[in-house]
Amino acid sequence: MTQEQCTHRNNVQSSEKPQVYKVGIYGWRKRCLYFFVLLLMILILINLALTIWILKVMNFTIDGMGSLRITEKGLKLEGDSEFLEPLYAKEIQSKPGRPLFLQSSRNISVNIVNSNNQLLTQLVTGSSGFKARGKMFEVKSTSGKLLFSADEQEVVVGAERLRVMGAEGAVFSKSVETPHVRAEPFKELRLESPTRSLLMEAPKGIQILAEAGDIQAICRNELRLESKDGEISLDARRIRLMRLPEGKASTSSSSSGTRQTVYEVCVCPNGRLFLSQAGTGSTCQISNNVCL
Repeated sequence: MTQEQCTHRNNVQSSEKPQVYKVGIYGWRKRCLYFFVLLLMILILINLALTIWILKVMNFTIDGMGSLRITEKGLKLEGDSEFLEPLYAKEIQSKPGRPLFLQSSRNISVNIVNSNNQLLTQLVTGSSGFKARGKMFEVKSTSGKLLFSADEQEVVVGAERLRVMGAEGAVFSKSVETPHVRAEPFKELRLESPTRSLLMEAPKGIQILAEAGDIQAICRNELRLESKDGEISLDARRIRLMRLPEGKASTSSSSSGTRQTVYEVCVCPNGRLFLSQAGTGSTCQISNNVCL
């Protein structure tokens, strides 16, 4: 084999060797990829840090969040709570031995509705006052005794004593039923009807008692004491009948002596009382001109 043939053979063998290609990202593409990976890691760390910070600030735990705790009986709030929307709950109560405060800048309304969403009972407290709406209103003591009750038919006061502290007293447009009316110690008791009549009725009797003072009955027209089946008794050491009219005796029967200062009380057939000058006998027949 000549030298030229060997050289050509070597060239052919060298040209048949496999070529090697480089696989990967090089240059500016590689630098951009590393930059995005680093940016993504930074964002992940920032997100993780913010999540941990929110959990720490809001006090997230297994039992709840912050002052809110989830228990077997419901939700438990500790401290002050603010509700921006209506609150629907079956029961609201405070911790044992702690008061429950409800506060609002406008008003507080408690509504009771039926299945048709119709209002049955309403309780509203606001700047204008306290309002309650319902079929009946009751106030009871801790022992369960009825203190006050009101409905469409009547108002019942079950306390031992009802005190009216106003300077003008109490005004009733209708009748009042009570077993005892009494003023405060060292105060006056006045029963007055400025424009109508005042009627006092009792099936077994009416007792008016003033242990350390006077009793006055003042009227504009007539004061009538009437007993249908019994009698009217005036029991006192002194009985004074003021401003009774005085009967005048006729001229023929009048005496010319000095004026008498002793009188007798006479009664007309219609029940009217008048005075007549006393004499040796009764002078009512002589001075009965008052009865005419």
